[in-house]
Amino acid sequence: MRLGEVVVDVTPLRSGRDFRLLFATQAISMLGTHLTSVAAGLQVYALTGSSVQVGLMSLSLGLSLLVGLVAGGVLADRVDRRRIVLVTRAATAVVITGLAVNAALPDPRVWFVFVAAVLAGGTAGLGGPALMAATPALVAPGQLAAAGALMTLTAQLGAMAGPSLAGVIAAGPGIALCFAIDAVIYVVGLALLAPLPRLAPEGGGEPQHPLRAMGEGLRFLRGNQVVAGLLLIDVCAVVFAMPYALFPELGTEHFGGGPSTVGLLYTAPAVGSFLGALTSGWTGRIHHTGRALIGAVALWGVAITCFGLSPGLWTALAFLALAGLGDTVSEILRRALLQHYTPDRLQGRVGSLWLAQATAGPSVGNVEAGLVARGLGSAAGAAAVGGLVCLAGVAAVAVALPGLRKATLQGPPADEGRTAPAEPSPAAD
Repeated sequence: MRLGEVVVDVTPLRSGRDFRLLFATQAISMLGTHLTSVAAGLQVYALTGSSVQVGLMSLSLGLSLLVGLVAGGVLADRVDRRRIVLVTRAATAVVITGLAVNAALPDPRVWFVFVAAVLAGGTAGLGGPALMAATPALVAPGQLAAAGALMTLTAQLGAMAGPSLAGVIAAGPGIALCFAIDAVIYVVGLALLAPLPRLAPEGGGEPQHPLRAMGEGLRFLRGNQVVAGLLLIDVCAVVFAMPYALFPELGTEHFGGGPSTVGLLYTAPAVGSFLGALTSGWTGRIHHTGRALIGAVALWGVAITCFGLSPGLWTALAFLALAGLGDTVSEILRRALLQHYTPDRLQGRVGSLWLAQATAGPSVGNVEAGLVARGLGSAAGAAAVGGLVCLAGVAAVAVALPGLRKATLQGPPADEGRTAPAEPSPAAD
């Protein structure tokens, strides 16, 4: 295999201006999102001195995001997706500007941070499905995996650079500058996205009650083995084998370190994820996409099991990096298969379910990991058990849903009869 077939495939960037604009917007937005996230947490803690208040602020953001995603999925399948993205991003820019003004006041108000978290979460949720549904309209069908890899790469770059930059800015010029930079990034993003063409969904504008619209999306999900399998197999990873809540205990007690050790545990998966995205050129060229996806999720489970059994810190970090690599490959393939097997008229609703799971799943998984660690009396044991349960779940999904095993990105477009409830779609053969 040549080097050009391994490194991240940049064909979507060369193929069209519109995807380049979307990519550039996403790249700077990920940096800004982490700036605001870290700055908001620092500000709430500085004003209240309570980690509980920081957690409640994050919970407020998460709940409003989930509500916004459900509504945004229906909206994205009714009206012009470009308009949704522009309006919601403009609204978010106003909210972030308000956070910057509040932080610059002599006596910042903590209640305003909570209100802003709810508003920002709601608007981000409303715009998220439309933004996700825009990608299949801007790239060729055969470039979905490559486009997903590029989007994942921007997320990992933001995750690595954003928090550190936020800490430096907060310690120097101040928290208000973090918010101000993010607000400017949103305005720049609006300017980049404005030239995009109209992205009207197929069948958009048809009168339908929102609950009936969501019901249609759920019926499609139940009737399509590939899409249902994509969501179920992700549950195996993010609910049963999510180790992040265990890192503080493992870093300080199990590995005998301090805050810097805990920081290394959090950083290692991001490094592996970045490398996975950087070497993802093969993901759009393989024929057995479903099998590769199953293997990537299984790799996450194996790596988390080995992480829990690791006797030393550096071995544990290596397995966490390997887990991050598997997670990124899984995300690229899941996103591409989801968009490939979902008709355009349902992209918003099905995408909103995927985004909602990606938001809520890790939170549930972290709670589950903490409870198992308390029951076993060992955080390392909880991680190992979680990895094994993940592997069992992956095996069960793979056996129960043969359509997922046969799924491929090399078949015809998603709109061509892939909704039969009992049998795998022809494109999956």
